[in-house]
Amino acid sequence: MTGMNSTAPIAVIGLGYVGLPLAVALARHCPTIGYDVDKTRIAELRQGHDRTGEIDAAVMTDSALTVTDNDAAIAGSEVYIVTVPTPVDADNQPDLRLIRAACANVGKLLAVGDIVVFESTVYPGVTEDICGPALAAASGLVCGQEFFLGYSPERINPGDREHTVDKITKVVAGQTAEVLDRLADLYGQVTTGGIHRAKDIKTAEAAKVIENAQRDINIAFVNEVAAICQKLDISVHDVLEAAGTKWNFLPFTPGLVGGHCIGVDPFYLAYQAQQLGHDPQIILSGRRLNDAMGDFIAGCIDENMSGPGRVLLLGLTFKENVPDLRNTKVIDVVTGLTARGHDVVVHDPVADGAEAERLYGFPLLPTLDGQGGFDAMVGAVRHNDFLALGPADLAGLVREGGLIADIKGLWREMERPANRDYWQL
Repeated sequence: MTGMNSTAPIAVIGLGYVGLPLAVALARHCPTIGYDVDKTRIAELRQGHDRTGEIDAAVMTDSALTVTDNDAAIAGSEVYIVTVPTPVDADNQPDLRLIRAACANVGKLLAVGDIVVFESTVYPGVTEDICGPALAAASGLVCGQEFFLGYSPERINPGDREHTVDKITKVVAGQTAEVLDRLADLYGQVTTGGIHRAKDIKTAEAAKVIENAQRDINIAFVNEVAAICQKLDISVHDVLEAAGTKWNFLPFTPGLVGGHCIGVDPFYLAYQAQQLGHDPQIILSGRRLNDAMGDFIAGCIDENMSGPGRVLLLGLTFKENVPDLRNTKVIDVVTGLTARGHDVVVHDPVADGAEAERLYGFPLLPTLDGQGGFDAMVGAVRHNDFLALGPADLAGLVREGGLIADIKGLWREMERPANRDYWQL
């Protein structure tokens, strides 16, 4: 491997929730070019607007980061960092099309001595067994001799301003000891949280995929507890509050498990396990339970209503105070209520209405002004706007005798309006 040129730029491929914060952080320390195939996204970023809400307009405008939708513009980089999404298909099998496409694009730009780092979540072996050969085929270079691989799993938590990429511990792995040193130095400039040198690339890949699988399984447990508490006619929130006074009780809460990480990554681990002849019983059991939660909640709401009615559902994004609609499981509540004969309208002040209609086929209610008389209202996402609703607001939205359904414990501590039923998960 040749020596690195400190004046050569770092290229970040994919400028979504993961790639953009990383690219902005890198640009504070070294020349950095961010590439994305979405021309509209690039145009917005050049105007200082990040639709994901991860980077403030002032930070984006002041950043030294160069953004482009022209892959030729990233040629001449010596480190290419790939941060494209790795979803699952309709059968919950790994969908590697985007990462394969990134390899084809990057491969044609590679020169001798370059490093390609993957941050996308994959099952162990993808970087070396799939990406390496794809890059070699596109470049005509020999992997491990003329270009090199690295892996540094992303740990972005959308909407989290505390555990940002410049503060977290970064796991890094390299194909050789020299590559590992180079990547540890590069990422070490970015974060104050320290660097963990993984033993090898497969170890780093496995570490990433089990992080979210662990959370998924723990949430599945409290979701099952929530289902049991429903039959006992007690609140799972009250139960967890009491249990949480024990020093080693883990603070997980029930709800809908969506998004691009926790609701997806366990399927990558399960797929690899099955390929190796192992039956991943706990992982897939947790997935089945969490994926069924939306319809379970819809059934609970239906049982607490006097019959089919008009339902106002508050929140559609997969997480509070972020606009991300990918793999949101709130849609399962909508589908479940609609299938049970209810007329559902959805309001989400954080989500993009056009994106919601494109993804899910219905418009969002743009405002709550002038709305009222609903037979039921469902608090589905803990957006700050919904936490700010008071008793008078709830009374104005729900008719007397109607139902206030609280999935996320939004209003459990509040004095609720009279003559309305209240149900909570």
